[in-house]
Amino acid sequence: MSQQSPDTVFQEWHDNQAIAEQMIPMIGSLYRHNNVVVTMFGRSLFNRSVIRILKDHRFVRKVEGTELSVQDTFPLVKAMMDLNLGPAHVDVGKLGVAFKQRGDGDAEAFLREQLSEIVDAHDPDAGNGKSKDVVLYGFGRIGRILARVLVEKAGGGNLLRLRAIVVRGRGDIAKDLEKRASLLRRDSVHGPFDGTISVDVESRTLIANGNAIKVIYADSPAEVDYTAYGIDNAVVVDNTGIWRDAEGLGQHLACKGVAKALLTAPGKGEVKNIVYGINHQDIRDEDRIISAASCTTNAIVPVLKVLNDEFGVEHGHVETVHSYTNDQNLIDNYHKGDRRGRSAPLNMVLTETGAAKAVAKALPEFEGKLTGNAIRVPTPNVSMAILNLRLDRETDAEALNNFLRRMSLDSPYQKQIDFVDSPEVVSTDFVGNRHAGIVDAKATIANGKNAVLYVWYDNEFGYSCQVIRILQQVSNVHFLKLPRAQA
Repeated sequence: MSQQSPDTVFQEWHDNQAIAEQMIPMIGSLYRHNNVVVTMFGRSLFNRSVIRILKDHRFVRKVEGTELSVQDTFPLVKAMMDLNLGPAHVDVGKLGVAFKQRGDGDAEAFLREQLSEIVDAHDPDAGNGKSKDVVLYGFGRIGRILARVLVEKAGGGNLLRLRAIVVRGRGDIAKDLEKRASLLRRDSVHGPFDGTISVDVESRTLIANGNAIKVIYADSPAEVDYTAYGIDNAVVVDNTGIWRDAEGLGQHLACKGVAKALLTAPGKGEVKNIVYGINHQDIRDEDRIISAASCTTNAIVPVLKVLNDEFGVEHGHVETVHSYTNDQNLIDNYHKGDRRGRSAPLNMVLTETGAAKAVAKALPEFEGKLTGNAIRVPTPNVSMAILNLRLDRETDAEALNNFLRRMSLDSPYQKQIDFVDSPEVVSTDFVGNRHAGIVDAKATIANGKNAVLYVWYDNEFGYSCQVIRILQQVSNVHFLKLPRAQA
């Protein structure tokens, strides 16, 4: 293969930019008019920049071993515009690889075959359906990220509508609203908000990308009547962590206008702990209080599930290397928890985690099989779980990684398990990753029946995306995903 000249390489890049620019309004139209979310191996292309689209195409080379450019996918996206498609998530990356391998050039005929379930299924009179009201009770780290994701996903077929946030009163309402808006607008870890935010002091409302979000001031759930704000049949997402059992969270259900409560922390007692992708099918219509478990539980359960299904897990130990949280002290001070009173930015802090025991709440077959511990470290975000496992059958690192790579690309766990195979990645590379956990292939160790896996996770953003998926589940927002997963 002859080497391309610099001018040729540069011209090809500009040509691809031009094609990506043409794709953007098509992808937007499919989303807004057909409720079709165009993805690239699970990564949404909606509302993405030209560079991001080109980068996501480049990603295909790493996962499939074949080049895929916008010149390959553009004919598919263009043909999708004329097929009157019904609602679905359509992975144009997987379709692009298959179409390129087929090589017959007839994009419309190929799509009619591959997307037969949704071709000519668009009903313009059906509308987007009835949206589900969502209320965020608390507006801390998780609350603000949930707000960002909900605003980003507003429109199309998402049907989740962020109507209000509930916070404690802080005296000067105008000043408080400006501070809340500023915290949503700027984030030291996740960067600036993608859009515009304005404040309507008179109506006590934040307006984010056209979404009017009422700010309700209350010191307890009992003080709030949501119907007074036009909110009804809402799901209240409690991200305060103050109440974690049915009795405490039941305070939300006693409020007018509330249908369900979702906790963004491990639930206690009889509260169902749900890890989306694993046991979300256990959610029943009559379940009014649900927990989204912890960020660590969400990160490790999908990996443990697929490993147990394929290799069997006899027993193991989970060691969590976790970024510090707001529960710890900036400088040494009193704390009711052991060691957590020591300065978080200066120390590695050995502490306990309930994640190992919590696994059994989502995967009962792991009851009594796992132990766990945690080390809090001086980083603000992105954590790691080290899984030290004894398997039922022998394997090696290559076979283990190949299996997990397949699970990340073409299985029902595609949104939960990500996979990276680079000797240079570090924690900041995973800020904003939307998967529950990311397997670091270069760190995998396997010898006979013993295996050690390193799983990164954005304990803020990745976890929040799992919470959103549960919100969609309890709100009966379901998406057909095409082409269908092989496993």
